[in-house]
Amino acid sequence: MNLRSIDLNLLVVLQALLDEAHVTRAAERLGLSQPAMSNALERCRHLFGDPLLERARGGMRLTPKAEALREPLTRLLADAARVIDPHPQVDVATLRQTVRIVMADYPAVMVVGPLHARLAASAPGIALVVEPWHGAADALDAMARGRLDLAVSVFPVVDASFHREELLREEYAVCMRAGHPAAQDFNLDRWLQYPHVLVSGRGETRGALDQALLALQRTRRVGVVVPSFLLVPPLLASSDLIAMVPRRCLPVAAGGDDGAFAGLAVFEPPVAVEGFALHVAWHARRQQDAGVRFVAGVVAELLRG
Repeated sequence: MNLRSIDLNLLVVLQALLDEAHVTRAAERLGLSQPAMSNALERCRHLFGDPLLERARGGMRLTPKAEALREPLTRLLADAARVIDPHPQVDVATLRQTVRIVMADYPAVMVVGPLHARLAASAPGIALVVEPWHGAADALDAMARGRLDLAVSVFPVVDASFHREELLREEYAVCMRAGHPAAQDFNLDRWLQYPHVLVSGRGETRGALDQALLALQRTRRVGVVVPSFLLVPPLLASSDLIAMVPRRCLPVAAGGDDGAFAGLAVFEPPVAVEGFALHVAWHARRQQDAGVRFVAGVVAELLRG
């Protein structure tokens, strides 16, 4: 194929069309008129010999050929950006943009306030939008489609379209109200005598602990499922519920004494439950976006600290 006969700008247009699956939104993203984008779509269809976008119930959908093009196209354009400007120097204080980030309430409660303060001091033109949390898979899809810039989550595996950095490693702790009956001679049997709190943003009634118990031919009773770690301490304070939560979610007692937690008795889980790594991730197309990279760097610094 003779590349000189091809308008390579079409690849940028095609990426927007594949991300948005919508001609008008793709046009707005690139600052083009809708007729110009429609014309570009027709040229892309001719170039690849495929409809790329086809009508479906509720809008447009990508053809199988278009789906197959997404990942290699993203890598190609990211590589091209690095060739043209491998080390862009940008004064973040001059940036004027919105950065959309998604994270669960943990770690949002730890990072959003300090992050805003840092941006206000160093990059006041960056407006931060914290999106509602709907799970890691939804976050990856939103970043792939360009609706989201950054995500902080547990991402054990991501494909080549994403950049991922580990922020910290977290371990679990068992907690209950101070004076809970199970706190006396705490062990596995005492733990399983009482109902548990499970945190799940999707309403799931089983988690990592249930898999560990299954290997021991034991089960637990889930008394309450809540969508947020912020709801756990008040529940524990007024009941005999027991929770297993990431250790950094535990409310520290006033004065910050090491190992002292506000109104809680805290124990190591009596069965081995593997911890997890927390990551920050963004799509490869954002690799050269100075604002997104700056926000990601501040998030990493805050959580690692």
